[in-house]
Amino acid sequence: MIASADDEVCACSFVDAVGRSQPTVSHHLKILRDSELIVGTKRGTWVWYRANPDLAGEIAQLLPARISA
Repeated sequence: MIASADDEVCACSFVDAVGRSQPTVSHHLKILRDSELIVGTKRGTWVWYRANPDLAGEIAQLLPARISA
């Protein structure tokens, strides 16, 4: 969701999208933040995430152009 977003994605969007609890989602987002793959901005209660712009080019080279389900 973050990699394919044009802008930022609210942390609140992940719970329903992935079918996991908020603590589980938060744990995995923390791992991505600690790895510096994503960056977040807290606004009120929620954190809005986006791909780390410093790594975007490198990550794009590693991922296929489109992932099919």
